[in-house]
Amino acid sequence: MKPGPGLVHGLDVDLPLRHDGPFVTTVHDLSVFDVPWAHGSIRARGERALVARSIKRADAVISVSHFTAERVATLFGRSSTVTPLAAGPDMLPPTPEDVERVRARYRVPARSVLYLGTIEPRKRVPMLAAACERAGVDLLVGGAVAPGQRVPDTARHLGYVPQEDLPALYAAVDVVSYASAYEGFGLPPLEAMACGAAVVATRVGALPDIVGAGAHLVRPDDEDLLTDALRLAVWDHDYNSALRDAAVRSASRLRWSDTAAETLEVYRGLDVPC
Repeated sequence: MKPGPGLVHGLDVDLPLRHDGPFVTTVHDLSVFDVPWAHGSIRARGERALVARSIKRADAVISVSHFTAERVATLFGRSSTVTPLAAGPDMLPPTPEDVERVRARYRVPARSVLYLGTIEPRKRVPMLAAACERAGVDLLVGGAVAPGQRVPDTARHLGYVPQEDLPALYAAVDVVSYASAYEGFGLPPLEAMACGAAVVATRVGALPDIVGAGAHLVRPDDEDLLTDALRLAVWDHDYNSALRDAAVRSASRLRWSDTAAETLEVYRGLDVPC
């Protein structure tokens, strides 16, 4: 009989019921506790039980942001090692040829804003659509639609966007925007920044720490401020260029090699051979 693993690491909170060695759990966010209205009631109850059980049982807790670590400490009294995520190695500024190819494939308008991600209540896509309409720009929406949600009538749904098209699509639009009400990390805005996109997002959760000086941040739930920010970032060419330059510099602060090294230190702290 082959021996079991020396350590089990639940990369998205989940842990098995039984294991003889140490447990490590990674917490991405605590939205089922902090914004339960953004989830179905049955799912939220089940997720809360699962998350609470895993955090309490784990020998070590990893959080993907300082914001999430603070929420873990507040709700469960557990300290976390913070190991931020990073943009993938393929998330790089694209060539002009790739941008033109993707612009034609997706019929990117002359003045456009992109939201890429699941359409769900906490992403505030209807508010983003209203702000885009007021700013006089077109909204493109890529990604899945959660049950009970729909794409706003004033937006164009791109559906699923293949991974290989993402860098060029991020760069092809004038602005990539996230009007979220809650973010435990915020990987899509970071990936967009790494590809040279001008990003406008809300100042919520982990986003200020993750995007740094690489994005234009506005107060959440304020459609007027979001409209003004989109109008500025789309129509002011110099400001748009400055945002794109700052985005690439800021995204480069976070590297997967650092995430791996910090995770190994957590393992070593549990006396696991690495």
